[in-house]
Amino acid sequence: MSREKVLQRVAEKIKDVPGTFVDKKEVFCLDSVIAERKAFMSKQKLTYTAKFKVDEGSKEVTFTEMLKESKSGLGAGGLDDPGPGLSFRKSKVSSSTEGLEGVVDQQASLFGKKYDYTFDYKRVRSAVKEAAESEGYSFTYKIWGKL
Repeated sequence: MSREKVLQRVAEKIKDVPGTFVDKKEVFCLDSVIAERKAFMSKQKLTYTAKFKVDEGSKEVTFTEMLKESKSGLGAGGLDDPGPGLSFRKSKVSSSTEGLEGVVDQQASLFGKKYDYTFDYKRVRSAVKEAAESEGYSFTYKIWGKL
C-alpha cells in the first residue's frame, strides 16, 4: 500500500508536468516529450525519462532519469547529420550522481540552438525524494541503468 502512497504523493507534486508515472513491472516510469521540431520530411524530439522503484523490504526508493534526443526522416546533410538520404539517429545523455543539471548544462548550447523548452528536471527528482521520505523510505539516486 505504501508503494501507491508514494506514487500518489509524487503525482500531486508534479501534476502540471507533461505525462504521468505508469506502473511497468514494479517500476514507475515517466516519459515526457519536452521539445519537438518538425521540418520537411524530418522530425526531432527531446524526451525526458524518469523511473523509480519502491522496495518495501528495505524501505528504499531508487530513482533514475535520462534525457534523450531522437531524429528521423530525410536528411539533407549538415554538421551533425551523416549525409543526404534517409537517416535515423538516436542519442542519449545519461545523468551523473548529482542529477541531470551538469549534463544538461553541457548540452545547453546544442539543445538551445535546436529547441525551445522550459522543463524543470529538479522538480521531478525532488518530488520523488520528498514523497519517499514522507512515507519513511530512504531515497537513492542511481545513474541511468536497470532499477
